[in-house]
Amino acid sequence: MLADTKPEAMKRLNYIEGHLAGVKKMVEEDRYCVDVLKQTYAIRRAIQRLEALLIDGHLHSCVVSGVKEGREEAVLSELVELYAIADR
Repeated sequence: MLADTKPEAMKRLNYIEGHLAGVKKMVEEDRYCVDVLKQTYAIRRAIQRLEALLIDGHLHSCVVSGVKEGREEAVLSELVELYAIADR
C-alpha cells in the first residue's frame, strides 16, 4: 500500500463507521425511511470512494511490483477477479 493511501483509507473508514452508527440510530428511532435511505446512499458513495482509493494504490504499488518481479499472470488474475466481484 502506498504510504499516503493508508491514512486516507483510515480516515474514510472512520467516516463510514460513524455514518453507519448514525443510520443505526436513525432506524432505532424510527426515522422517516427516505431520510434513512439518503444516508445509506451516502454511505455507499463513501465506500465507492474508498474502493477507488484502494484500487488506485494497488495499481500504483502492488501491480507495478508484481510485474517487475515477473508475476504478470498472477497480477492479471487478481485484477480479473476484482473486476468480476465488482461487476456483480
